[in-house]
This record gives sequence, C-alpha cells and structure tokens, in this order.
Amino acid sequence: MLGRSVVRKVYRPVCKETRQRVVDNSMGNTGHQDRSRNAATCTDCFVPSRAAHYPNSDDNGTETGRCGYGTFGATINGGHVSAASDLYRDGVGCGACYQVRCTNGNYCSDKGVNIVITDHGSSDRTDFILSRRAYGQMAQNADAAASLLAFGVVDIEYRRVPCSYPNKNITIKIDENSNYPHYLAFVIWYQQGIKDITAVQLCETQSYVCKLLDRSYGAVWTTTSPPNGPLSVRMLLSDENGDDTWVVPVNDIPQNWKAGDTYDSGVQVIIA
Repeated sequence: MLGRSVVRKVYRPVCKETRQRVVDNSMGNTGHQDRSRNAATCTDCFVPSRAAHYPNSDDNGTETGRCGYGTFGATINGGHVSAASDLYRDGVGCGACYQVRCTNGNYCSDKGVNIVITDHGSSDRTDFILSRRAYGQMAQNADAAASLLAFGVVDIEYRRVPCSYPNKNITIKIDENSNYPHYLAFVIWYQQGIKDITAVQLCETQSYVCKLLDRSYGAVWTTTSPPNGPLSVRMLLSDENGDDTWVVPVNDIPQNWKAGDTYDSGVQVIIA
C-alpha cells in the first residue's frame, strides 16, 4: 500500500531577467565552483555549465556508479541518469534530480531532460556526464540527438527539480555485502521531493533506542552491530534553507533481514 508524507513548498516562476542573466553569463568565463554554489542557493534559476555523455556505453547509465545503487542506478527514471562533479557533494547529492537542457537552438529542445544523480565524475569542465539516453533526450528530434552525441560535450543550463516516482514508496535495499546480524549496509531507492537525505537513524521498534548511521560512500548507509529485532529507519530530509524534516516509515525492516533484499517503507514524500 502506498503511503505519503506531505511536504509543502511554493515555487516561484523563472523571471525573464533571471533567464537573460544566465544566458549572458554563459558567454563569459564563469567559474565552475561559482556555478555550483548558485545552483545550491536558487532552486528556480538556471545555471550555465557543460555536459558530456558516458562514452562507449549503452543508452542507460552505469551499474557501477559511485552512489552505490548498482543495477538500479542504471535504469532508474527510465535510464535518464547522470554522474555529477561538484553536485555530487560527497554523496549527499546522490538521488537528487535536475532539469538539464542544452542551449544550441539548432539542435536543443526548450524542455531538455530531467535526470537523477547516480554517479560521480567530470569531463572537460562539465557538471554532468549524462547517460546516452538522457543526453539525446535534450535534442529536438532523432537527427539532432545524433548530432549532439557526435559533439561529445555541449553547453547546457540546469536547475534542481523535485524527484517524482508515481506509485512508488521510498524503498530500502539491503547491500549484498551485509552480514546478518553483525553488519548492515543499505541504500535508499526512490528518494522523492527536492530535499537531500542528510542523516539516517536506525531504531529498535520496541525501545526506540536509535543509532545514527555512517554514510559509507555515495548513498550507502552502514553500521556495525545493528540493533536487534525489527528496525525502523528514520531519514532526515534537509534543504538549502535549513528546513529539516524527519520521515518515519510506516513499515519496518524485519528482524531477520537478508542481504540483497528490498523492503518497502510504506511512505512517499509528496510535493504539494
């Protein structure tokens, strides 16, 4: 059964002045770190940058992405995924969604593509290395997509957008390297909304004694000597304005959890 945790947020429209300023800046020597900082402080502004695509790969993303999603990270969001450089943010950026659109009017559509960060990497001063599927999606048509792929690297603009997975709850995937009952590692699938997962607690369901987990790398959360019994995972969602929300799943991880298994949390984060 689908559950929901409602987060209300008001979005301002992109004004013409903001769009024009971004286009003008793209013609100058805008610093890479400045672009990333601007993106972190204005969710409505498009930020100029560059994007490449994964070389010598199929249309989807990589199964060995630095976020730790495995095969899920190659196919989530219909394969519209990307590696990020500064926006990876030591793993905090894993699971974040961005609207990315190239700026060459001869080939590029106005809408661009919405992507999910599943990996870490950069190429020739880029903020994104897109899957070939996502890269081609920025084009106006199939012929234009072939031209964009041939370019290899293109000028783009991007902004943070909410992630949305209709009919999907936040899901806990136990890492294959977990060893019951001594070591527990997991990743969180279907991260929704526009906030980052900045902390995770693991709580005993009877005593509610909680243990703060470590971010091992990317989106992988780990602990040695996990609590006994059924376990409740509490996630702290944070945004750049300091607005923090604890999300408590409806469903628990069962007492006899197994490496490789997935567990439905029973909750969604709905932007309303």
